[in-house]
Amino acid sequence: MSDYDPRERLALFPDSTRIEPAVGGARLTIAGCDLAALAQSHGTPLYLYDQATLDAAVAEYREALARFYPGPSGITYAGKAFLCVAMAQWVQRQGLWLDCTGVGELRVAAAAGVRREQIVVHGVNKGSADVDAALAQAGTIVVDGLAEVRRLSALAEDQPALALPDVWLRVRPGLAVETHAHTQTGQKDSKFGMDWDEAAESVRICQQHGLPLTGLHFHQGSHFHDPEPIGPALDRTLDLVESLSADLGWQPRVICPGGGWGVAYHEDELPHPTVKEYVRFVGERLAEGCRGRGLPFPRLHLEPGRSIVAQAGVALYRVGAVKHTAGRRWLLVDGGLADNPRRALYGARYSALPVDGLERPASGPAWLGGPYCESGDILIEDLALPDIEPGELIAVPVSGAYQLSMASNYNGARKPAVLWLDEGRAHLIQERETLDDLIRRDRALPAG
Repeated sequence: MSDYDPRERLALFPDSTRIEPAVGGARLTIAGCDLAALAQSHGTPLYLYDQATLDAAVAEYREALARFYPGPSGITYAGKAFLCVAMAQWVQRQGLWLDCTGVGELRVAAAAGVRREQIVVHGVNKGSADVDAALAQAGTIVVDGLAEVRRLSALAEDQPALALPDVWLRVRPGLAVETHAHTQTGQKDSKFGMDWDEAAESVRICQQHGLPLTGLHFHQGSHFHDPEPIGPALDRTLDLVESLSADLGWQPRVICPGGGWGVAYHEDELPHPTVKEYVRFVGERLAEGCRGRGLPFPRLHLEPGRSIVAQAGVALYRVGAVKHTAGRRWLLVDGGLADNPRRALYGARYSALPVDGLERPASGPAWLGGPYCESGDILIEDLALPDIEPGELIAVPVSGAYQLSMASNYNGARKPAVLWLDEGRAHLIQERETLDDLIRRDRALPAG
């Protein structure tokens, strides 16, 4: 159990979070908004996204790329972290590219009016609908294996007038970053990407059929904290570039080492290595590798999702009951596994603060559990908190990534409402699901 220091935990919250004086004790605000009033108006669980934090994260990436990489660069927002129409609109306004996986995310991008040249499509096993949507909407498609390259080449041969997006090959460097086994992607036995021989054959096919092959992509895993394993993967990729250049006369205009840079979810993880440190390592290693091999600097494209959006998000829950068991104080809240499966999937840790009365002293450790019929429905374990009464609001920071995008309707849960906070204003960007939504797809049995 960590000590209870609300000001230390404040570092996990969005940049615009403040502790303000209030009747009955200090109160949390975000972007100048009263969280208790938002919960009263929109219900709980309630998710909040702070635009100031999102803007600052993009600025940090841009400044670091400009400082530490001498060639051209770009940023792609990983839609899998969290995507809705409003988020896609923000991505476009920022001039970022948008990474979409499959026809569903492409539909969101279309509804947001994201321009074709800003959309890049991923997917390890793209269906025909995914490929058709990518060809119609995307500026770049990342192919994941030989079968997909052959499929695109057949389409190009059958439809000579077809305007294909740029093609990147996803290669498998054989090295993963240090993270949870479920989120490692670069190892030799990963389901993602292709090996060097398959990459060479893919280049040959693209050349034979006139496919617009422009880039190489790899990704080693998500939520890592040490960039060192990216170094050998970049070196191996540049060795591949040398080989492809010598054998086939082809070099990529773009190299994308993915994203996945982690964030601090708990005060015990502070201070966390910065985006600047990550970008500096990647940019300098790529530049050094190109100079040493006499290669031109490619466009360096990074694909951050979590490190842009995670800290911008906060989840608000209301405590319904307090239970004391043999060794635990349970704060039972109105959300959990259905809106945030990360702890159940990866053993993720979180912290929290009460929205009101922050400066009360801690009364011991607490376990935050949800209402769902699973013993694994636990949001937080062993966290120092004050005495909390039923009806109080709890704010869980760093809730912006891989929560709502993996949310479910387990036990008939309705997915939460989402608010966008900006300079004292709260905009509803996703409505809470209704009871009717839960049965919208259902059809009755035929009459017996």
